[in-house]
Amino acid sequence: MKKRGWKLKTAVLLAAAAIVITGCSAGKSQEATGMEGKEERTEQSAADSTESTTEGTGAGKDSVIVVMGPSSEPEAGFDPAYGWGAGEHVHEPLIQSTLTVTTADLKIDYDLATDMSVSDDGLTWTVKIRDGVSFTDGEKLTAKDVAFTYNTLKSTSSVNDFTMLDSAEAVDDMTVVFHMKRAYSIWPYTMAIVGIVPEHAYGADYGEHPIGSGRYIMKQWDRGQQVIFEANPDYYGEAPKMKKVTVLFMEEDAAFAAVQSGQVDLAYTAASYSDQTISGYDLLSFETVDNRGFNLPAIAAGGSDGNGNPIGNDFTADVRVRRAINIAINRDEMIENVLSGYGSPAYSVCDKMPWYNNAAETKYDAEGAKALLEEAGWTEGNDGIREKDGKKAGFTLMYPASDSVRQALAADTANQLKEIGIDVKTEGVGWDTAYDRAQAEPLIWGWGAHTPMELYNIYHTMKDTGLAEYSPYSNESVDRYMDEALASSSLEESYELWKKAQWDGETGITEQGDIPWIWLVNIDHLYWAKSDLAVAQQKLHPHGHGWSIVNNVDQWSWK
Repeated sequence: MKKRGWKLKTAVLLAAAAIVITGCSAGKSQEATGMEGKEERTEQSAADSTESTTEGTGAGKDSVIVVMGPSSEPEAGFDPAYGWGAGEHVHEPLIQSTLTVTTADLKIDYDLATDMSVSDDGLTWTVKIRDGVSFTDGEKLTAKDVAFTYNTLKSTSSVNDFTMLDSAEAVDDMTVVFHMKRAYSIWPYTMAIVGIVPEHAYGADYGEHPIGSGRYIMKQWDRGQQVIFEANPDYYGEAPKMKKVTVLFMEEDAAFAAVQSGQVDLAYTAASYSDQTISGYDLLSFETVDNRGFNLPAIAAGGSDGNGNPIGNDFTADVRVRRAINIAINRDEMIENVLSGYGSPAYSVCDKMPWYNNAAETKYDAEGAKALLEEAGWTEGNDGIREKDGKKAGFTLMYPASDSVRQALAADTANQLKEIGIDVKTEGVGWDTAYDRAQAEPLIWGWGAHTPMELYNIYHTMKDTGLAEYSPYSNESVDRYMDEALASSSLEESYELWKKAQWDGETGITEQGDIPWIWLVNIDHLYWAKSDLAVAQQKLHPHGHGWSIVNNVDQWSWK
């Protein structure tokens, strides 16, 4: 693959790196950072920096400096009600404790909880919590705080789905009961990302001055620059090895420059930098369920949604066409071409998860794809593009205009499908129109989360339309299995129902079934890390190249 070009204006980039490596005495900066919807930091803001330090880097230290992208900074602060720990980029909230945690194999274990049970009808969850846990202001954490947190998030959160929750009730200091509106077997996965806040200290400015009971205390937040965490000396669990964690927010080029200058310990990076060698640093690669794929509208054109947007696509409505497209993609070649080898083939939205059905896996078969298109009546024309009833085989494949990786995936997809006679035109679009157009035209998406709800949200039909939300598709059997999975009284038993929703031997969403989405690759998350930094074993990262890396930063150490 031809690498993306980049020209480093060394002085400017190093200044940009320096601004965010500030000491604890630095004052609050003006709000300015960003990716979508935020202003970019300017060169002048870099020049305004008056203090910098590399304190904490190197062997024998108990602190670490980590670089994330600007979009990782929580705009609304460190409040679980407004996306901290949740939303698109799910992670452990660090400052607050959660009732449960996910394990290395993405099963459920306990954090604040010591025991939990669910009623046979799935409508009542009873959770016992630890005794002797305190918030960092010295106040004891009780079940009242847990109930307050969930009732608050139910009424205010715009990022977590709490429609299944009726109310949370503290029946005594150490017991909370969740009363559900409907059975929801995967509730423990929600409990794994909801940080518990103190009822007595929660208010409008909580996100800027969070109080929790987790592994770390947020000591300083300079908007657009950095956030500094220090170990909670009263944490109830194993004391963190890393006593201080500084997270810097930088654009990709500035992050790379900071690594080159040795000013940071670990920094996110992209595959386009993977052929570089930096003295004193190793390139770390972590597996993910951060997948990229595109939808194929599974109904014929002719209808419209409630807003007048067209839905359906005559070419992709034929299941034989969708199956042909799926097996015509050489995913291994795509990983080499686009990701410089740093990725894995994607066959579903939940690869490698406990609820993944490996019936989704396929082998590259261009000849088989051509045979399916012939069967569907699409014959090769003089120009190599297939035709049927005077129409050319093809579609427009959209991608977010600001995302170079998705642009490259779209281009590679177009090149590969041309080999079987399908003409794909690629188009960069803004998100303001992408969602609406995706009801009629394929779009390169990014998905992947530590919950089976990702399957549900993509494939389950909505009551108001009778079609799935992100691309027109419907299958009653798939819906029924997912509904049964949510209604199951056993989380482990629900895994098998989620698998059947993907393929039960007769129907489903895999290659043998309806295949309304084509999954391409899972993108490895890459980081430059100092060679003497021991990063603890990572769980499978979800979608979002951000906070997941520091889920277990308390276990990191210097060699």
